[in-house]
Amino acid sequence: MSLKVPKSNNLPIFKDGYKYLQGLDEAVLRNIEAVTELSNLVRTSFGPNGRNKLIVNHLGKLFVTSDAATIIREIEVVHPAAKLLVMASQAQEAEMGDATNLILILAGELLKKSENLLIMGLKPADIIPGYELACQKALAELEKLSTFSLPTPMTPSTLAAALKPAIASKQYGFEEPLAALIAEAALAVMPTNPRNFNVDNVRVVKIMGGSLSASRVVQGMVFGRSPEGTVQQAKKAKVAVFTSPLDIAQTETKGTVLMKNAQEMLNFTTGEEKHLEMVISQIAASGVSVIIGGSSVSELVLHYMNRHNIAVLKVLSKFDLRRLCRVVNATPLARMGPPTPEEMGYVDVFETVEIGGDRVTVLRQLVDGDEGFDPTSTSSRTKTATIVLRGATANRLDDLERAVDDGVNVLKGLIKDGRMVPGAGAAEVELARRVDSYGAGIKGLPQHGVRAFASALECVPRILAQNAMGGAQGNEVLSRLWAKHEAAGGEAWGVDIENETDGTLDSSASKIYDSLASKAWAIRLATEAAVSVLNVDSIIMSKPAGGPKVPQQAGNWDEDD
Repeated sequence: MSLKVPKSNNLPIFKDGYKYLQGLDEAVLRNIEAVTELSNLVRTSFGPNGRNKLIVNHLGKLFVTSDAATIIREIEVVHPAAKLLVMASQAQEAEMGDATNLILILAGELLKKSENLLIMGLKPADIIPGYELACQKALAELEKLSTFSLPTPMTPSTLAAALKPAIASKQYGFEEPLAALIAEAALAVMPTNPRNFNVDNVRVVKIMGGSLSASRVVQGMVFGRSPEGTVQQAKKAKVAVFTSPLDIAQTETKGTVLMKNAQEMLNFTTGEEKHLEMVISQIAASGVSVIIGGSSVSELVLHYMNRHNIAVLKVLSKFDLRRLCRVVNATPLARMGPPTPEEMGYVDVFETVEIGGDRVTVLRQLVDGDEGFDPTSTSSRTKTATIVLRGATANRLDDLERAVDDGVNVLKGLIKDGRMVPGAGAAEVELARRVDSYGAGIKGLPQHGVRAFASALECVPRILAQNAMGGAQGNEVLSRLWAKHEAAGGEAWGVDIENETDGTLDSSASKIYDSLASKAWAIRLATEAAVSVLNVDSIIMSKPAGGPKVPQQAGNWDEDD
Protein backbone atom coordinates (compact mmCIF):
# COMPACT_ATOMS: atom_id res chain seq x y z
CA MET A 1 0.00 0.00 0.00
CA SER A 2 1.52 3.33 -1.11
CA LEU A 3 1.43 6.44 0.98
CA LYS A 4 -0.34 9.50 -0.41
CA VAL A 5 1.94 12.52 -0.58
CA PRO A 6 0.03 15.75 0.07
CA LYS A 7 0.37 18.37 -2.70
CA SER A 8 0.15 22.11 -2.34
CA ASN A 9 -1.71 24.05 -5.01
CA ASN A 10 -0.02 27.38 -4.35
CA LEU A 11 3.72 26.86 -4.21
CA PRO A 12 5.57 30.17 -3.85
CA ILE A 13 7.84 29.92 -6.93
CA PHE A 14 8.09 33.64 -7.66
CA LYS A 15 8.47 36.70 -5.49
CA ASP A 16 5.48 38.88 -4.73
CA GLY A 17 4.58 41.11 -7.64
CA TYR A 18 5.35 38.59 -10.42
CA LYS A 19 2.71 37.87 -13.07
CA TYR A 20 2.55 34.34 -14.44
CA LEU A 21 0.11 33.61 -17.28
CA GLN A 22 -0.05 30.26 -19.06
CA GLY A 23 -2.33 28.17 -21.22
CA LEU A 24 -4.29 28.85 -24.37
CA ASP A 25 -6.69 31.45 -22.98
CA GLU A 26 -4.30 33.40 -20.74
CA ALA A 27 -1.15 33.42 -22.86
CA VAL A 28 -1.63 32.47 -26.54
CA LEU A 29 -5.00 34.09 -27.26
CA ARG A 30 -4.06 37.18 -25.23
CA ASN A 31 -0.90 37.62 -27.28
CA ILE A 32 -2.83 37.21 -30.52
CA GLU A 33 -5.35 39.81 -29.36
CA ALA A 34 -2.56 42.31 -28.57
CA VAL A 35 -0.86 41.80 -31.94
CA THR A 36 -4.18 42.10 -33.76
CA GLU A 37 -4.83 45.43 -32.04
CA LEU A 38 -1.44 46.73 -33.18
CA SER A 39 -2.08 45.46 -36.72
CA ASN A 40 -5.51 47.13 -36.82
CA LEU A 41 -3.88 50.41 -35.76
CA VAL A 42 -1.80 50.69 -38.93
CA ARG A 43 -3.91 48.82 -41.51
CA THR A 44 -5.97 51.94 -42.31
CA SER A 45 -2.69 53.69 -43.20
CA PHE A 46 -1.75 51.06 -45.81
CA GLY A 47 -1.47 51.97 -49.47
CA PRO A 48 -1.81 55.21 -51.45
CA ASN A 49 -5.23 55.97 -49.94
CA GLY A 50 -4.09 55.22 -46.38
CA ARG A 51 -5.29 57.58 -43.67
CA ASN A 52 -2.93 59.71 -41.62
CA LYS A 53 -2.42 59.25 -37.89
CA LEU A 54 -1.97 62.24 -35.59
CA ILE A 55 0.54 61.27 -32.90
CA VAL A 56 1.85 63.32 -30.00
CA ASN A 57 4.90 61.58 -28.54
CA HIS A 58 6.18 61.69 -24.95
CA LEU A 59 8.10 64.91 -25.69
CA GLY A 60 5.00 66.65 -26.98
CA LYS A 61 6.15 66.62 -30.63
CA LEU A 62 3.38 66.37 -33.20
CA PHE A 63 3.43 63.87 -36.08
CA VAL A 64 0.86 63.69 -38.87
CA THR A 65 1.83 60.75 -41.06
CA SER A 66 0.76 57.45 -42.60
CA ASP A 67 4.29 56.02 -42.45
CA ALA A 68 4.11 52.85 -40.33
CA ALA A 69 7.79 53.03 -39.31
CA THR A 70 7.27 56.51 -37.83
CA ILE A 71 3.99 55.52 -36.13
CA ILE A 72 5.54 52.47 -34.47
CA ARG A 73 8.68 54.37 -33.47
CA GLU A 74 6.78 57.19 -31.76
CA ILE A 75 4.15 55.18 -29.87
CA GLU A 76 5.36 53.31 -26.81
CA VAL A 77 4.28 49.68 -27.15
CA VAL A 78 4.50 47.86 -23.80
CA HIS A 79 2.91 44.49 -24.53
CA PRO A 80 5.73 41.91 -24.92
CA ALA A 81 4.10 40.04 -27.83
CA ALA A 82 3.36 43.25 -29.73
CA LYS A 83 7.00 44.26 -29.21
CA LEU A 84 8.02 41.21 -31.28
CA LEU A 85 6.16 42.71 -34.23
CA VAL A 86 7.72 46.11 -33.57
CA MET A 87 11.19 44.54 -33.67
CA ALA A 88 10.36 42.76 -36.93
CA SER A 89 9.21 46.02 -38.52
CA GLN A 90 12.36 47.78 -37.29
CA ALA A 91 14.47 45.02 -38.85
CA GLN A 92 12.66 45.58 -42.17
CA GLU A 93 13.21 49.34 -41.90
CA ALA A 94 16.93 48.82 -41.29
CA GLU A 95 17.29 46.23 -44.06
CA MET A 96 15.13 47.64 -46.86
CA GLY A 97 13.75 50.99 -45.66
CA ASP A 98 10.24 50.16 -46.90
CA ALA A 99 7.32 47.69 -46.50
CA THR A 100 7.21 47.99 -42.70
CA ASN A 101 3.41 48.25 -42.77
CA LEU A 102 3.21 45.00 -44.77
CA ILE A 103 4.94 43.13 -41.95
CA LEU A 104 2.54 44.41 -39.28
CA ILE A 105 -0.55 43.69 -41.41
CA LEU A 106 0.56 40.25 -42.60
CA ALA A 107 1.75 39.06 -39.15
CA GLY A 108 -1.50 40.29 -37.59
CA GLU A 109 -3.55 38.48 -40.24
CA LEU A 110 -1.54 35.26 -39.80
CA LEU A 111 -2.23 35.31 -36.06
CA LYS A 112 -5.90 36.14 -36.61
CA LYS A 113 -6.24 33.08 -38.87
CA SER A 114 -4.38 30.93 -36.34
CA GLU A 115 -6.82 32.05 -33.63
CA ASN A 116 -9.68 30.38 -35.53
CA LEU A 117 -7.65 27.18 -35.86
CA LEU A 118 -6.77 27.20 -32.15
CA ILE A 119 -10.42 27.61 -31.16
CA MET A 120 -11.30 24.67 -33.44
CA GLY A 121 -8.93 22.50 -31.38
CA LEU A 122 -5.59 22.57 -33.20
CA LYS A 123 -2.40 23.12 -31.22
CA PRO A 124 0.27 25.72 -32.02
CA ALA A 125 2.61 22.81 -32.83
CA ASP A 126 0.18 21.82 -35.62
CA ILE A 127 -0.05 25.31 -37.12
CA ILE A 128 3.60 26.40 -36.98
CA PRO A 129 4.94 23.72 -39.43
CA GLY A 130 2.22 24.71 -41.89
CA TYR A 131 3.18 28.38 -41.70
CA GLU A 132 6.86 27.55 -42.23
CA LEU A 133 6.10 25.32 -45.23
CA ALA A 134 3.83 27.99 -46.72
CA CYS A 135 6.51 30.68 -46.21
CA GLN A 136 9.10 28.59 -48.08
CA LYS A 137 6.61 27.94 -50.90
CA ALA A 138 5.63 31.62 -51.11
CA LEU A 139 9.27 32.76 -51.31
CA ALA A 140 9.99 30.16 -54.02
CA GLU A 141 6.96 31.24 -56.06
CA LEU A 142 7.81 34.92 -55.56
CA GLU A 143 11.09 34.34 -57.41
CA LYS A 144 9.08 33.12 -60.43
CA LEU A 145 6.82 36.18 -60.45
CA SER A 146 9.61 38.60 -61.39
CA THR A 147 8.65 40.05 -64.76
CA PHE A 148 10.63 43.30 -64.75
CA SER A 149 14.10 44.45 -63.67
CA LEU A 150 15.69 47.83 -63.17
CA PRO A 151 17.19 48.71 -66.59
CA THR A 152 20.90 49.37 -66.95
CA PRO A 153 22.42 51.84 -67.57
CA MET A 154 20.22 53.86 -65.24
CA THR A 155 18.65 57.04 -66.56
CA PRO A 156 16.50 59.63 -64.74
CA SER A 157 13.35 58.38 -66.47
CA THR A 158 13.89 54.67 -65.72
CA LEU A 159 14.86 55.37 -62.11
CA ALA A 160 11.83 57.61 -61.58
CA ALA A 161 9.49 54.98 -63.08
CA ALA A 162 10.86 52.31 -60.71
CA LEU A 163 10.49 54.59 -57.66
CA LYS A 164 6.98 55.91 -58.36
CA PRO A 165 4.97 53.00 -56.83
CA ALA A 166 6.94 53.08 -53.55
CA ILE A 167 6.59 56.87 -53.23
CA ALA A 168 2.90 56.80 -54.26
CA SER A 169 2.14 54.65 -51.22
CA LYS A 170 3.33 57.56 -49.04
CA GLN A 171 2.51 60.66 -51.10
CA TYR A 172 -0.18 59.73 -53.62
CA GLY A 173 -0.52 62.40 -56.28
CA PHE A 174 3.01 63.77 -55.73
CA GLU A 175 4.95 60.67 -56.77
CA GLU A 176 6.10 62.10 -60.12
CA PRO A 177 7.92 65.23 -58.86
CA LEU A 178 9.35 63.38 -55.84
CA ALA A 179 10.57 60.44 -57.95
CA ALA A 180 12.19 62.87 -60.41
CA LEU A 181 13.97 64.70 -57.56
CA ILE A 182 15.28 61.46 -56.02
CA ALA A 183 16.43 60.12 -59.39
CA GLU A 184 18.26 63.36 -60.20
CA ALA A 185 19.97 63.47 -56.78
CA ALA A 186 20.92 59.78 -56.87
CA LEU A 187 22.43 59.95 -60.34
CA ALA A 188 24.42 63.06 -59.34
CA VAL A 189 26.23 61.07 -56.62
CA MET A 190 26.12 57.61 -58.22
CA PRO A 191 29.61 56.03 -58.01
CA THR A 192 31.22 54.19 -60.90
CA ASN A 193 30.15 50.92 -59.29
CA PRO A 194 26.45 51.47 -58.42
CA ARG A 195 26.61 48.81 -55.69
CA ASN A 196 28.73 51.24 -53.65
CA PHE A 197 25.86 53.76 -53.59
CA ASN A 198 25.59 55.36 -50.12
CA VAL A 199 22.19 56.70 -49.03
CA ASP A 200 23.92 59.28 -46.80
CA ASN A 201 25.18 61.06 -49.91
CA VAL A 202 21.59 62.18 -50.67
CA ARG A 203 20.56 64.74 -48.06
CA VAL A 204 17.33 66.65 -47.47
CA VAL A 205 17.01 70.29 -46.42
CA LYS A 206 13.55 71.66 -45.61
CA ILE A 207 12.79 75.33 -46.30
CA MET A 208 9.41 76.60 -45.22
CA GLY A 209 7.25 78.33 -47.81
CA GLY A 210 6.31 77.69 -51.42
CA SER A 211 5.08 74.33 -52.67
CA LEU A 212 6.55 71.02 -53.75
CA SER A 213 6.87 72.26 -57.33
CA ALA A 214 9.48 74.77 -56.11
CA SER A 215 11.71 71.99 -54.75
CA ARG A 216 15.01 71.36 -56.49
CA VAL A 217 18.23 69.38 -56.31
CA VAL A 218 21.43 71.21 -55.36
CA GLN A 219 24.70 69.40 -55.99
CA GLY A 220 26.62 69.57 -52.73
CA MET A 221 25.81 69.95 -49.04
CA VAL A 222 23.25 72.66 -48.29
CA PHE A 223 22.80 74.44 -44.97
CA GLY A 224 19.76 76.62 -44.42
CA ARG A 225 21.70 79.72 -43.32
CA SER A 226 24.20 82.16 -44.78
CA PRO A 227 27.80 82.54 -43.52
CA GLU A 228 28.32 84.66 -40.42
CA GLY A 229 30.89 87.11 -41.80
CA THR A 230 31.27 89.18 -44.94
CA VAL A 231 33.07 86.43 -46.89
CA GLN A 232 30.36 84.56 -48.81
CA GLN A 233 32.28 82.28 -51.15
CA ALA A 234 35.57 80.45 -51.68
CA LYS A 235 36.97 77.97 -54.18
CA LYS A 236 39.46 75.14 -53.67
CA ALA A 237 39.60 76.05 -50.00
CA LYS A 238 41.11 74.38 -46.96
CA VAL A 239 38.56 73.79 -44.19
CA ALA A 240 38.91 73.70 -40.40
CA VAL A 241 36.09 72.34 -38.22
CA PHE A 242 35.79 73.44 -34.59
CA THR A 243 33.34 71.97 -32.09
CA SER A 244 34.34 74.43 -29.32
CA PRO A 245 33.02 78.01 -29.12
CA LEU A 246 35.04 80.47 -31.21
CA ASP A 247 35.61 83.02 -28.47
CA ILE A 248 38.10 84.20 -25.83
CA ALA A 249 38.96 81.36 -23.47
CA GLN A 250 37.03 81.52 -20.21
CA THR A 251 38.82 81.13 -16.87
CA GLU A 252 37.89 78.30 -14.54
CA THR A 253 37.28 80.61 -11.57
CA LYS A 254 35.63 83.99 -11.27
CA GLY A 255 37.62 87.02 -10.15
CA THR A 256 37.07 90.68 -9.33
CA VAL A 257 39.11 93.43 -11.01
CA LEU A 258 39.27 96.98 -9.63
CA MET A 259 39.67 99.70 -12.28
CA LYS A 260 40.53 103.28 -11.29
CA ASN A 261 40.35 105.14 -14.61
CA ALA A 262 39.25 104.83 -18.24
CA GLN A 263 42.73 103.95 -19.49
CA GLU A 264 42.87 100.88 -17.27
CA MET A 265 39.50 99.80 -18.69
CA LEU A 266 40.78 100.19 -22.25
CA ASN A 267 43.93 98.23 -21.46
CA PHE A 268 42.05 95.43 -19.63
CA THR A 269 41.10 93.38 -22.68
CA THR A 270 44.06 94.39 -24.86
CA GLY A 271 46.07 91.29 -23.97
CA GLU A 272 43.21 88.94 -24.71
CA GLU A 273 42.47 90.69 -28.00
CA LYS A 274 46.10 90.48 -29.08
CA HIS A 275 46.19 86.78 -28.18
CA LEU A 276 42.97 86.15 -30.15
CA GLU A 277 44.35 88.06 -33.14
CA MET A 278 47.53 85.98 -32.99
CA VAL A 279 45.49 82.71 -32.99
CA ILE A 280 43.40 83.86 -35.99
CA SER A 281 46.59 84.95 -37.80
CA GLN A 282 48.10 81.49 -37.21
CA ILE A 283 44.93 79.83 -38.57
CA ALA A 284 45.06 82.06 -41.66
CA ALA A 285 48.79 81.37 -42.09
CA SER A 286 48.10 77.62 -42.15
CA GLY A 287 46.10 78.16 -45.35
CA VAL A 288 42.58 77.77 -43.95
CA SER A 289 40.04 79.95 -45.75
CA VAL A 290 36.78 78.30 -44.52
CA ILE A 291 35.93 77.65 -40.86
CA ILE A 292 32.96 75.57 -39.73
CA GLY A 293 31.87 76.25 -36.14
CA GLY A 294 29.80 73.78 -34.17
CA SER A 295 29.01 76.29 -31.43
CA SER A 296 28.87 80.06 -30.87
CA VAL A 297 31.06 82.58 -32.71
CA SER A 298 31.87 85.86 -30.95
CA GLU A 299 31.80 89.26 -32.65
CA LEU A 300 35.51 89.80 -31.98
CA VAL A 301 36.47 86.52 -33.65
CA LEU A 302 34.24 87.39 -36.59
CA HIS A 303 35.99 90.75 -36.92
CA TYR A 304 39.44 89.13 -37.18
CA MET A 305 38.08 86.43 -39.55
CA ASN A 306 36.76 89.09 -41.91
CA ARG A 307 40.09 90.91 -41.75
CA HIS A 308 41.91 87.73 -42.83
CA ASN A 309 39.28 86.94 -45.51
CA ILE A 310 38.12 83.70 -43.84
CA ALA A 311 34.54 82.48 -44.34
CA VAL A 312 32.72 81.33 -41.18
CA LEU A 313 29.67 79.03 -41.14
CA LYS A 314 27.82 77.81 -38.05
CA VAL A 315 26.52 74.21 -38.15
CA LEU A 316 24.73 73.55 -34.88
CA SER A 317 23.59 69.96 -35.61
CA LYS A 318 26.18 67.43 -34.47
CA PHE A 319 24.90 64.93 -37.08
CA ASP A 320 25.35 67.44 -39.90
CA LEU A 321 28.76 68.36 -38.49
CA ARG A 322 29.81 64.70 -38.49
CA ARG A 323 28.59 64.22 -42.07
CA LEU A 324 30.34 67.42 -43.17
CA CYS A 325 33.62 66.22 -41.65
CA ARG A 326 33.30 63.03 -43.69
CA VAL A 327 32.57 64.95 -46.90
CA VAL A 328 35.46 67.45 -46.57
CA ASN A 329 37.73 64.88 -44.87
CA ALA A 330 38.42 67.03 -41.82
CA THR A 331 38.98 66.25 -38.14
CA PRO A 332 36.72 68.15 -35.70
CA LEU A 333 38.84 70.12 -33.21
CA ALA A 334 37.85 70.71 -29.60
CA ARG A 335 40.28 73.61 -29.12
CA MET A 336 40.72 76.86 -30.98
CA GLY A 337 44.04 77.02 -32.80
CA PRO A 338 45.73 76.36 -36.13
CA PRO A 339 44.97 72.83 -37.41
CA THR A 340 47.69 70.48 -38.61
CA PRO A 341 47.68 69.47 -42.32
CA GLU A 342 46.18 66.08 -41.32
CA GLU A 343 43.32 67.77 -39.45
CA MET A 344 42.39 70.16 -42.26
CA GLY A 345 39.75 69.34 -44.83
CA TYR A 346 39.24 70.49 -48.40
CA VAL A 347 36.24 71.78 -50.34
CA ASP A 348 36.10 72.62 -54.03
CA VAL A 349 33.31 75.22 -53.89
CA PHE A 350 31.93 77.17 -50.92
CA GLU A 351 29.21 79.59 -51.97
CA THR A 352 25.96 81.29 -50.92
CA VAL A 353 22.93 80.98 -53.18
CA GLU A 354 19.33 82.12 -52.87
CA ILE A 355 16.47 79.59 -52.95
CA GLY A 356 12.92 80.85 -52.73
CA GLY A 357 13.94 84.07 -51.01
CA ASP A 358 16.08 82.29 -48.41
CA ARG A 359 19.86 82.45 -48.54
CA VAL A 360 21.56 79.07 -48.09
CA THR A 361 25.19 77.96 -48.07
CA VAL A 362 26.40 75.22 -50.42
CA LEU A 363 29.58 73.17 -50.00
CA ARG A 364 30.31 71.17 -53.12
CA GLN A 365 32.94 68.54 -53.78
CA LEU A 366 33.52 67.92 -57.48
CA VAL A 367 34.25 64.43 -58.72
CA ASP A 368 37.78 63.87 -60.01
CA GLY A 369 38.04 65.16 -63.54
CA ASP A 370 35.32 67.83 -63.24
CA GLU A 371 36.95 71.24 -63.57
CA GLY A 372 33.77 73.23 -62.96
CA PHE A 373 30.09 72.91 -62.28
CA ASP A 374 27.43 73.65 -64.86
CA PRO A 375 23.83 73.43 -63.49
CA THR A 376 22.51 72.67 -67.01
CA SER A 377 25.02 69.90 -67.62
CA THR A 378 24.34 66.24 -66.78
CA SER A 379 28.04 65.33 -66.82
CA SER A 380 29.04 67.22 -63.66
CA ARG A 381 28.79 64.88 -60.68
CA THR A 382 29.47 65.57 -57.02
CA LYS A 383 30.06 63.45 -53.96
CA THR A 384 26.97 64.84 -52.20
CA ALA A 385 23.57 66.00 -53.44
CA THR A 386 20.87 67.78 -51.45
CA ILE A 387 17.15 67.81 -52.18
CA VAL A 388 15.76 71.17 -51.08
CA LEU A 389 12.12 70.56 -50.17
CA ARG A 390 9.57 73.39 -50.07
CA GLY A 391 6.25 73.22 -48.26
CA ALA A 392 3.70 75.31 -46.42
CA THR A 393 3.92 73.68 -42.97
CA ALA A 394 6.52 71.86 -40.90
CA ASN A 395 4.39 68.68 -40.75
CA ARG A 396 4.04 68.67 -44.53
CA LEU A 397 7.81 69.01 -44.95
CA ASP A 398 8.44 66.21 -42.44
CA ASP A 399 6.10 63.87 -44.36
CA LEU A 400 7.78 64.73 -47.66
CA GLU A 401 11.17 64.04 -46.07
CA ARG A 402 9.99 60.58 -44.94
CA ALA A 403 8.79 59.82 -48.48
CA VAL A 404 12.18 60.87 -49.91
CA ASP A 405 13.98 58.72 -47.32
CA ASP A 406 11.87 55.69 -48.29
CA GLY A 407 12.50 56.35 -51.98
CA VAL A 408 16.28 56.53 -51.53
CA ASN A 409 16.29 53.29 -49.52
CA VAL A 410 14.14 51.55 -52.14
CA LEU A 411 16.62 52.70 -54.77
CA LYS A 412 19.50 51.24 -52.77
CA GLY A 413 17.65 47.91 -52.55
CA LEU A 414 16.92 47.93 -56.29
CA ILE A 415 20.59 48.54 -57.09
CA LYS A 416 21.51 45.41 -55.14
CA ASP A 417 18.63 43.34 -56.54
CA GLY A 418 16.86 44.94 -59.49
CA ARG A 419 14.13 42.31 -59.86
CA MET A 420 10.56 43.57 -59.45
CA VAL A 421 7.18 41.86 -59.15
CA PRO A 422 3.68 43.09 -60.09
CA GLY A 423 2.38 45.56 -57.54
CA ALA A 424 -1.08 46.79 -56.46
CA GLY A 425 -1.65 43.54 -54.55
CA ALA A 426 -1.27 41.37 -57.67
CA ALA A 427 1.74 39.44 -56.33
CA GLU A 428 -0.08 38.63 -53.06
CA VAL A 429 -3.19 37.31 -54.83
CA GLU A 430 -1.08 35.11 -57.10
CA LEU A 431 0.97 33.84 -54.14
CA ALA A 432 -2.24 33.11 -52.22
CA ARG A 433 -3.58 31.10 -55.18
CA ARG A 434 -0.39 29.06 -55.59
CA VAL A 435 0.13 28.46 -51.86
CA ASP A 436 -3.51 27.38 -51.50
CA SER A 437 -3.08 24.86 -54.34
CA TYR A 438 0.09 23.63 -52.66
CA GLY A 439 -1.70 23.25 -49.31
CA ALA A 440 -4.50 21.20 -50.86
CA GLY A 441 -1.96 18.51 -51.75
CA ILE A 442 -0.43 18.23 -48.27
CA LYS A 443 -1.60 15.46 -45.94
CA GLY A 444 -2.02 15.85 -42.21
CA LEU A 445 -2.73 18.77 -39.93
CA PRO A 446 -0.06 21.16 -41.38
CA GLN A 447 -2.28 21.66 -44.44
CA HIS A 448 -4.59 23.82 -42.28
CA GLY A 449 -1.67 26.13 -41.50
CA VAL A 450 -0.66 26.32 -45.18
CA ARG A 451 -4.15 27.22 -46.33
CA ALA A 452 -4.52 29.75 -43.48
CA PHE A 453 -1.27 31.36 -44.69
CA ALA A 454 -2.69 31.59 -48.22
CA SER A 455 -5.88 33.14 -46.87
CA ALA A 456 -3.84 35.66 -44.84
CA LEU A 457 -2.03 36.86 -48.00
CA GLU A 458 -5.37 38.04 -49.38
CA CYS A 459 -5.45 40.80 -46.74
CA VAL A 460 -3.13 43.01 -48.83
CA PRO A 461 -5.44 43.52 -51.87
CA ARG A 462 -8.49 43.57 -49.58
CA ILE A 463 -7.09 46.39 -47.42
CA LEU A 464 -5.97 48.33 -50.51
CA ALA A 465 -9.52 48.12 -51.88
CA GLN A 466 -11.13 48.94 -48.53
CA ASN A 467 -8.95 52.02 -47.98
CA ALA A 468 -9.63 53.24 -51.53
CA MET A 469 -13.32 52.37 -52.01
CA GLY A 470 -14.77 51.57 -48.61
CA GLY A 471 -15.21 48.35 -46.66
CA ALA A 472 -18.11 46.93 -48.67
CA GLN A 473 -16.24 46.66 -51.97
CA GLY A 474 -13.10 44.98 -50.62
CA ASN A 475 -14.44 41.44 -50.92
CA GLU A 476 -16.04 42.14 -54.31
CA VAL A 477 -12.74 43.38 -55.78
CA LEU A 478 -10.94 40.37 -54.29
CA SER A 479 -13.43 37.99 -55.94
CA ARG A 480 -12.86 39.64 -59.33
CA LEU A 481 -9.08 39.41 -58.85
CA TRP A 482 -9.32 35.68 -58.04
CA ALA A 483 -11.34 35.12 -61.22
CA LYS A 484 -8.77 36.96 -63.34
CA HIS A 485 -5.81 35.20 -61.69
CA GLU A 486 -7.42 31.80 -62.34
CA ALA A 487 -7.40 32.61 -66.06
CA ALA A 488 -4.24 32.02 -68.08
CA GLY A 489 -1.74 34.88 -67.90
CA GLY A 490 -3.59 36.78 -65.18
CA GLU A 491 -0.70 37.04 -62.69
CA ALA A 492 -0.40 40.82 -62.99
CA TRP A 493 -3.97 41.85 -62.11
CA GLY A 494 -4.14 44.05 -59.03
CA VAL A 495 -6.33 46.63 -57.28
CA ASP A 496 -7.27 49.81 -59.13
CA ILE A 497 -7.39 52.35 -56.32
CA GLU A 498 -9.02 54.93 -58.56
CA ASN A 499 -11.82 52.43 -59.36
CA GLU A 500 -12.19 53.56 -62.96
CA THR A 501 -13.83 50.31 -64.17
CA ASP A 502 -14.41 47.32 -61.88
CA GLY A 503 -11.70 48.02 -59.29
CA THR A 504 -9.01 45.92 -61.00
CA LEU A 505 -6.13 46.78 -63.34
CA ASP A 506 -3.19 45.15 -65.08
CA SER A 507 -0.24 46.31 -62.95
CA SER A 508 2.32 45.43 -65.64
CA ALA A 509 0.52 47.58 -68.21
CA SER A 510 0.23 50.39 -65.66
CA LYS A 511 3.93 49.97 -64.72
CA ILE A 512 3.19 49.40 -61.03
CA TYR A 513 5.97 47.22 -59.62
CA ASP A 514 7.24 46.34 -56.15
CA SER A 515 10.77 45.34 -55.18
CA LEU A 516 11.08 41.56 -55.00
CA ALA A 517 13.73 41.68 -52.28
CA SER A 518 11.65 44.02 -50.11
CA LYS A 519 8.56 41.81 -50.40
CA ALA A 520 10.56 38.63 -49.71
CA TRP A 521 12.04 40.14 -46.54
CA ALA A 522 8.58 41.29 -45.42
CA ILE A 523 7.03 37.82 -45.87
CA ARG A 524 9.95 36.16 -44.11
CA LEU A 525 9.99 38.55 -41.14
CA ALA A 526 6.18 38.56 -40.76
CA THR A 527 6.14 34.75 -40.67
CA GLU A 528 8.96 34.62 -38.13
CA ALA A 529 7.17 37.15 -35.90
CA ALA A 530 3.87 35.23 -36.08
CA VAL A 531 5.61 31.90 -35.36
CA SER A 532 7.46 33.47 -32.40
CA VAL A 533 4.16 34.66 -30.88
CA LEU A 534 2.51 31.25 -31.44
CA ASN A 535 5.47 29.49 -29.83
CA VAL A 536 4.87 31.31 -26.54
CA ASP A 537 2.80 29.29 -24.02
CA SER A 538 3.59 31.24 -20.84
CA ILE A 539 4.14 34.88 -19.92
CA ILE A 540 6.28 35.62 -16.86
CA MET A 541 6.58 39.28 -15.92
CA SER A 542 8.67 40.41 -12.96
CA LYS A 543 7.66 43.14 -10.56
CA PRO A 544 8.43 46.58 -12.04
CA ALA A 545 11.36 48.41 -10.46
CA GLY A 546 10.64 51.27 -8.10
CA GLY A 547 8.25 51.71 -5.24
CA PRO A 548 4.49 52.16 -5.37
CA LYS A 549 3.15 55.36 -6.86
CA VAL A 550 2.23 57.80 -4.08
CA PRO A 551 -1.26 59.24 -4.66
CA GLN A 552 -1.29 63.00 -4.93
CA GLN A 553 -2.83 64.76 -1.94
CA ALA A 554 -5.49 67.35 -2.44
CA GLY A 555 -4.09 69.86 0.06
CA ASN A 556 -0.77 71.62 0.28
CA TRP A 557 2.25 69.37 0.94
CA ASP A 558 3.28 71.51 3.90
CA GLU A 559 -0.01 71.38 5.75
CA ASP A 560 -0.17 69.47 9.05
CA ASP A 561 -2.66 66.64 9.34
